[in-house]
This record gives sequence, C-alpha cells and structure tokens, in this order.
Amino acid sequence: MKRILLIILLQVFTASLFAQCAICTKTASQMGEDAGKGFNFGTLYLAAMPFAIMGYIAIRWWKNEKQG
Repeated sequence: MKRILLIILLQVFTASLFAQCAICTKTASQMGEDAGKGFNFGTLYLAAMPFAIMGYIAIRWWKNEKQG
C-alpha cells in the first residue's frame, strides 16, 4: 500500500514537468503563455484516463495473483 501511495504522490508532484513532443512544444510556444499553459493542462488531462485505467487493471491483477 505504501508503494501505491508513493507512486501516486510522485505522479502528482511531477505534473509540473510537461514533457511533450517537438510539434506540441512548438504549437504551445506559438500560442502564448496562457494558452500554452491551457494546452499543457489539456494534454495532462487527456493522459490521466489511460493511466487510471492501466492502474486499475494492474491493481486488480496484483490482488488476484496475491490471493491465488
């Protein structure tokens, strides 16, 4: 349980590190500072659901393996 909490905390605190492809970085820089921040937030927002789904599947798999 402590590992899961640590992973969640690391993801929350590293949200300010906006890693993007070259095209997205160029687009965000051309949009201006406020729009670029919104673009970065949107990118993270869209990425959150796949990570949540993968995390749910991983936790279910781990619990099933632990029981069996």
